[in-house]
Amino acid sequence: MPMDVIDLRDFYGRRLGRVARQHIGRRIQAVWPDVTGLNVLGLGFATPYLGPFAAKAQRVIGLMPARQGVLHWPSEGKCLSGLVDERELPLEDESMDRVLVVHGLEASEALRVMLRQIWRVLAPGGRLLIVVPNRRGLWARREATPFGHGQPFSRGQLTQLLRESMFSPSTWEVALFAPPFDWRPLLRSAGAWERVGHMLWPRFSGVILVEATKQIYAATPLPVSQKVAQRVRALAPLPAPARSVRSFDES
Repeated sequence: MPMDVIDLRDFYGRRLGRVARQHIGRRIQAVWPDVTGLNVLGLGFATPYLGPFAAKAQRVIGLMPARQGVLHWPSEGKCLSGLVDERELPLEDESMDRVLVVHGLEASEALRVMLRQIWRVLAPGGRLLIVVPNRRGLWARREATPFGHGQPFSRGQLTQLLRESMFSPSTWEVALFAPPFDWRPLLRSAGAWERVGHMLWPRFSGVILVEATKQIYAATPLPVSQKVAQRVRALAPLPAPARSVRSFDES
């Protein structure tokens, strides 16, 4: 059973979650070093990784699936998050330049429909970046973390799924080699685990990151239904959270 937003928030508030965020975020930034002037969408529970994009991107929003729930993001200022049906994203065709999916694909009950929606909202030349649990890694076997819930993937499974959904995989990255235990001495050496893991056993990473480009031949975008258009107009921000809620952008 996938975690809800409270479980996910609490995980990223713990030491183990902060370490995971640091190492995954570093790989995301390596794939997308510059988003100046672009529209960026985070889908699933991607908000812990969207902060670095906010200063440069033209627009950054975080959409969370209805079964998971939604949290106000960012913690202060205008709300940029919303609750959606992953099968009908409330966005116009070709309106986003980058889509980051974290804690989304492995928990989805309609994988191909969601990817089709992502294909629809991506602009020509747009790029999709997915972060999923690695089927061979330890993190997929420990339910105390979000990566131990839902369906883990292998590189071959991701390649087939993306190609069937009219995406072409272009860049692969891996992260999370330290064992998934919230033990302070172990977490202090997480950086060393990352360096050694990338050199010696990249197939056994905790997560796989894959960037894919949108294929625009052999198909045309699905039209936005009247129901989706209504949702675009009806999407409302959440109320501002209490001051006691910890911000994901805190170091």
